[in-house]
Amino acid sequence: MRSGNRDSRDLKRLFVDPVVNMCPVWFVFLLLAALKPESIAAVHENNTGLNFIAVFPENIAYYHPSHPQNQVQITALYDNTQVIIKQSSYDTSYLTLTAAEKRDIILGKKLEMRKQDISDRTLQITSTKIITVHAISLKDNSVQTALVIPTDKLGTEYFIPPIPTIQGTTDSDMVTTSVTEKGPFRIIVVNADQDNKITVEGAMPSEVLLQPYQNTQILLNADAALRTVKTDQPAAVLFGHTCAMRHNCSCGMLYTLLPPAEKKKLNYFIPPVLAKDAEAETFVLLSEGKSTKVEAFNPKSPLVRTSGTAVLYRPGLLLTLIPETDFGSCYAVNFISNMINRAVIIVHKDFIYGIHVQHLPLESPEWETLKGTEFVSTHITLLSGKTIIWHSHSKMAVYFLGQKDSTLFGNPAAMISKTPDFRGCAVIPEVVQIGEEAASWQESLKYCKDNNMELVSISEAKLQEQIKEKIMQANNDNLREVWIGMRRSSLNGEWYWLNKDTVESTNWDEGEPGTVQDGQCVSMSLETGKNFVWSDKDCCHAARPVCYSSPVLLPMYWS
Repeated sequence: MRSGNRDSRDLKRLFVDPVVNMCPVWFVFLLLAALKPESIAAVHENNTGLNFIAVFPENIAYYHPSHPQNQVQITALYDNTQVIIKQSSYDTSYLTLTAAEKRDIILGKKLEMRKQDISDRTLQITSTKIITVHAISLKDNSVQTALVIPTDKLGTEYFIPPIPTIQGTTDSDMVTTSVTEKGPFRIIVVNADQDNKITVEGAMPSEVLLQPYQNTQILLNADAALRTVKTDQPAAVLFGHTCAMRHNCSCGMLYTLLPPAEKKKLNYFIPPVLAKDAEAETFVLLSEGKSTKVEAFNPKSPLVRTSGTAVLYRPGLLLTLIPETDFGSCYAVNFISNMINRAVIIVHKDFIYGIHVQHLPLESPEWETLKGTEFVSTHITLLSGKTIIWHSHSKMAVYFLGQKDSTLFGNPAAMISKTPDFRGCAVIPEVVQIGEEAASWQESLKYCKDNNMELVSISEAKLQEQIKEKIMQANNDNLREVWIGMRRSSLNGEWYWLNKDTVESTNWDEGEPGTVQDGQCVSMSLETGKNFVWSDKDCCHAARPVCYSSPVLLPMYWS
């Protein structure tokens, strides 16, 4: 597996230091420059990272002698990924993972939270290279799953959703801590690695001081009307119930991880499958801080627009919804043995083609239109080892939906990348840069190499289309032409790519290329209506270069 060879000093130099060459050149970035795997978590808008914290609420839906089977599921994105797992003060374990390997770590009951106000029963996960983490709480038929967010992407403000009406739990005035299924909803605040003051705002506000890696449970009593969690330092916040009533006079643990507060209007799409067989009992819990609202799910209006938190509730399931702004191109999805595992996919109706499960295209899905929108959804059953879902040229939302007997549970899938690539799941996206000043082909070649890149070689037709789209997005200067990484051999007169790819798919302009006397280097036209055609030019001709570095792709196998 290829890995990036640039570090943070290279990135700083690209932004700050002038380049001394035949002429000064500054660059417009189309994508953020790639870093080493060890530091990539700090620059990517995804769910990968190097440090994670997780908790496991007390699962009291089933009693002695049933024991919890808490576990975390870790997916590595690079070979030789060293992972350290620390279970509070109990024990520490170590493991080494290869690229694309998924590993289940069984934690048992030691880490399960009790009823203390403040606890140190927190799981700490650190790794040398980026990973994704899912938490699984399991006790007989009481199952909940959560996507664990890296600590560097946690927030300091969270909106608390309104309490859903649940028959047998919250539908009467008798909410009491003395009866399990009649207990109040609660939030759990999980602290990271610094001392932290937690402030919960509402009609009866409260404050809690937490030391590193401590957590606290706060009951959401109706009189307190708690609406917002604010923290001095980043923390994670869970919302739910220890044993909310379900069908058939049974209860089950019910939790979801809240996202940091949004304060701008965002679109959330609800696929009909999430309400299947429970439409009348499905609600959307909306919170914008001081104001909250519970909306019944309406299949004719599957679009919810809010500037706060949006959580879907149906019996057994609390699901934090993914806003359209957080759609991605590649996801790692949970898989739990001996259960039904599904992926729910939402995508724009114009991009239903291009979705892959591992290396294979998605086969004949049945699409449901999300009424009143331009989006559609489908759900597929997952097989063991078939849990990487990616799109070759668009963004989408992906959820995990699990089922054990009649129990439904789920969470947003872990986004690995936001940048589509026709070649696969881009752990580090390709980088395309356009120089701001014109220089000769040789000077342009040197500049790219000085920045650990190369003049772009675009031998494949699909790559040409992908590069063209990114150039169009960034060409704000009405450029007429740019250098690319093709030239004529002085030995035999044949054209060749700098990266040694075979010259097969070409895009020469009419009458091009000319003779050896006409030019030895290749420029690409950016003129409107020219369709990015190529021409041969004298290599001393001045044009702006297109520099390029290849993506790091996740291997499409499973260990």
